Amino acid sequence: MSSPVALSPSARDAALAAMESEELDVLVVGGGVVGTGTALDAVTRGLTTGLLEQRDFASGTSSRSSKLIHGGLRYLEMLDFGLVREALQERGLLLTRLAPHLVRPVPFLYPLTHRGWERPYVGAGLTLYDGMAIVGRYDNGLPRHRHLTRRGVARVAPDIRTDGITGALQYWDAQVDDARLVVTIARTAATYGAHVASRVKVVGFLREGERVTGARAVDLETGRELSVRARVVVNAAGVWTDEIQELVGGRGALNVQASKGIHLVVPRDRIRSESGIIMRTETSVLFVIPWGRHWIIGTTDTPWDLDKAHPAASRTDIDYLLAQANRLLKEPLGHEDVEGVYAGLRPLLTGESEPTSRISREHTVVTPVPGLVIIAGGKLTTYRVMGVDAVDAAAHSLGGTVPDSITDRVPLVGADGWETRTNQRARLARESGLHRARIDHLLGCYGGMVDEVLALVAERPELAAPLDGAEDHLRAEVVYAVTHEGARHLDDVLTRRTRISIETFDRGVKAARPAAVLMADALGWDGARLDDEVDHYLRRVEAERQSQRTGTDREADEARVSAPDIV
Repeated sequence: MSSPVALSPSARDAALAAMESEELDVLVVGGGVVGTGTALDAVTRGLTTGLLEQRDFASGTSSRSSKLIHGGLRYLEMLDFGLVREALQERGLLLTRLAPHLVRPVPFLYPLTHRGWERPYVGAGLTLYDGMAIVGRYDNGLPRHRHLTRRGVARVAPDIRTDGITGALQYWDAQVDDARLVVTIARTAATYGAHVASRVKVVGFLREGERVTGARAVDLETGRELSVRARVVVNAAGVWTDEIQELVGGRGALNVQASKGIHLVVPRDRIRSESGIIMRTETSVLFVIPWGRHWIIGTTDTPWDLDKAHPAASRTDIDYLLAQANRLLKEPLGHEDVEGVYAGLRPLLTGESEPTSRISREHTVVTPVPGLVIIAGGKLTTYRVMGVDAVDAAAHSLGGTVPDSITDRVPLVGADGWETRTNQRARLARESGLHRARIDHLLGCYGGMVDEVLALVAERPELAAPLDGAEDHLRAEVVYAVTHEGARHLDDVLTRRTRISIETFDRGVKAARPAAVLMADALGWDGARLDDEVDHYLRRVEAERQSQRTGTDREADEARVSAPDIV
């Protein structure tokens, strides 16, 4: 691979100019994990490719998941072996080949509460789970499950109540920073030649008779309108699928219902455990997931028909998760222990109405009119398979011979050199003057691209200092987010390029102005624009806090939408 392309402000300008000046083979609408994965699949098959995202990369569902790369144990009980096998294969690919710098193993305890039947029943399921991973086409990359007694559980997780359990099984899955994964996929696509631009909203389609021949869009940063011609448009808009379908006119080919899931973030020291935890609840599954110096606790699963851009968590949601988690814990968690809260929407398919629809397990690809492909559903783990299926569908409209997908053999940027740089971290720390723990943090975010961040530090030594208000991050990370990772606004940096907005008790309030000052230089902001960015972020934080004090979804939505997006 050539050197990774930087998603810089000038690169965005060049991508928009290129999309206006040439007819693309494929235009992807939507910059979440499915959209960026589709763009990467298309460009690596030799197709000229563009991607437009109306907000920031991963700003919807793809930054608000449980951040797990997993096969889905619950699908085994539903006897959906094909979906589990597919997801486990993708898990192995990401762990060992595509993104080993971003995807990490994580152990989980499955507490057992019934004597006799439960241990062999769950054990058989996990034996099948491990076996399906091992016999797949790709390396598994994870240990096999093991059985624990109550005493064994107490050693692994001293803060877990053992009075109501007979023991546990420990098994392994994997996790990823979902937003960083999406940005990395986008950079990989751009490195291979895709034209990628965020903050561009598709407002209509170009048509020749019934056929879709491109899209009309508005650059939300400048207000400029543009037309992008493409032989095929792929709609990968997730929970916005219905809105994009309406632009075609008439009833859509897919019906997508948004389901809200919320997560809490609490400090790691509130729960002493070497392992994550998974357990059933009456209405869903509870995960307690280790996340660096924090725990992520989730999730809920409730219908949401309010503002899709800003799903809001209510106090009722938070109380529910705390109550479920406290069933496990010796020392209960309270609202004062919650550092961060985030809510996301999962796009659920509620029916297909076109005979051209093709269902592929949990996701569906349809071609409702010539020149338009729509993909919806699915899960984070299987984004690559969804991209393959979307481009396969597009290939029918393109005619000629489109090569088969090769994305199972295309590592994401940062994978190359990651192991070498990890072995050299003592030297990198010595040469940069940074503590080895800082180097480890950077390697976990950027992999082999750590050299680019360290080059910034060498060029501007003041960027080696911690970011005021969020000392886990270097000032260099803020600048790098703008110069290399497509960040356009303060919210992009504090919420998605980093997780400061959910990993600090003040939700990033203290870090807002220091980060904005660093961004201003790279983006050419004047003092008024800098103040606007900070003010918007502070109002967003306060709106979220207000929503989390309300009792119902409607009240939470009304509080949250009081602070709209800055553009």
